[in-house]
Amino acid sequence: MKECPQCYKTKQRTDEEYKALVNRLNRIEGQIRGIKGMLEKNAYCPDILIQVAAANAALNSFNKELLANHIKTCVAQDIRDGKNETIDELVTVLQKLMK
Repeated sequence: MKECPQCYKTKQRTDEEYKALVNRLNRIEGQIRGIKGMLEKNAYCPDILIQVAAANAALNSFNKELLANHIKTCVAQDIRDGKNETIDELVTVLQKLMK
């Protein structure tokens, strides 16, 4: 099955934004590997749970940064361009994030 470039949206990010987001994801990936290592070493459950909570907080922080940038760039530009359906898309995304 071929990928269709017109079937999904893309976002051009500045080098700074891209690097910041990738750095956050790399740290989160390291946290997840650390949690796996704790499990493999039979670490005490509460200790693992605390690290899982820290990884969840890091993912939430990543989401907040990405969402803020999305609103400041994509959403704001679409509203200026009269693409009000972007507001509905944003509402849907926020609903999914708040589950």
